[in-house]
Amino acid sequence: MSGKNILVTGGCGFIGSNFIHAALRQEAVPVRTLVNLDALTYAGSVENLSGLDDARYVLVRGDINDGPLTAQLLRAYQIDTVFNFAAESHVDRSIDEPAPFVQANVVGAVRLLESVLAYYRSLSGRRREDFRVVQISTDEVYGSLDAADGGFTETARYAPSNPYAASKAAADHFAWSFHRTYGLPLLVSHCSNNYGPRQLPEKLIPLLILNARAGRPLPVYGSGAQVRDWIYVADYAAGLLALLAGGRVGESYHFGGGQELANLQVAEKICDLMDAWRPLAGGATHRALIRLVADRPGHDFRYAMNTDKVRAELGWRPSHDFAGGIEKTARWYLNQPAWRADAVRYERRLRRD
Repeated sequence: MSGKNILVTGGCGFIGSNFIHAALRQEAVPVRTLVNLDALTYAGSVENLSGLDDARYVLVRGDINDGPLTAQLLRAYQIDTVFNFAAESHVDRSIDEPAPFVQANVVGAVRLLESVLAYYRSLSGRRREDFRVVQISTDEVYGSLDAADGGFTETARYAPSNPYAASKAAADHFAWSFHRTYGLPLLVSHCSNNYGPRQLPEKLIPLLILNARAGRPLPVYGSGAQVRDWIYVADYAAGLLALLAGGRVGESYHFGGGQELANLQVAEKICDLMDAWRPLAGGATHRALIRLVADRPGHDFRYAMNTDKVRAELGWRPSHDFAGGIEKTARWYLNQPAWRADAVRYERRLRRD
């Protein structure tokens, strides 16, 4: 049988689960087997892959720090492609407690790389030539841009501002060292801020949508002037599949939506949608619920990605502008009562912790 045997780590999280859905739906890059290795911490949920009835899909509960388990999966399923999504990803949590981010994002990445390298060395012939490792990184490793700066290019200098970004930068450096020292066939993907279905309410957009639905205050950090380049998650998943099909070993690739908005603008657009769909009593507008709250430490002012390389080499372009993507996203959250119930339980669990 032809087709890729893919190991996805952290596939029950937001971006990983959307990637799995996309990979199993499309036919341009045939998938024979897709193994999802996920520790199922607070950030991952099997519900993100509910309804996925596909014999090619295998879920394994486990940690990328578990070298023997990773080695077993690589051999048993004859893996030829590894996508490492596994990571702690919430900046606020990293500021409160950096150590878990070091363990998950840095130590975990190194343990995974060690297992993958040992397996890669056991391959020969076409299987060795076709083997690929894709490290999923972030725009945050580059730090902050000023208003007049162009977007980050693939040659931008790393300058992380917070513990989360520093942990992802360290993971990238280790991944590149395994490529340069041992010849591991690596590609690295950097992406701007994703939004869409299945994102936890600790992140800005789902928090605003769910709070607006409940008539609760809508917190926005500082003045709300921080700018982000927003990309609909399905567009990023399509980009990663294009990367798998045509990306060059030893290269990094930038994905972004080309939709730069200040956080306050994002809140206002969500409020306007909710005014149209679920008006508040008494003629009040949802914008009245917006609350500017104390800014977080080290808050980067602006992120933006230069996507010239992926457009030229991979023929990739985002399919959604922000207006269309945010409408799809808001409708998804409003039409998912079971998922909203899980989100409420998640918030309660965070408060207990």
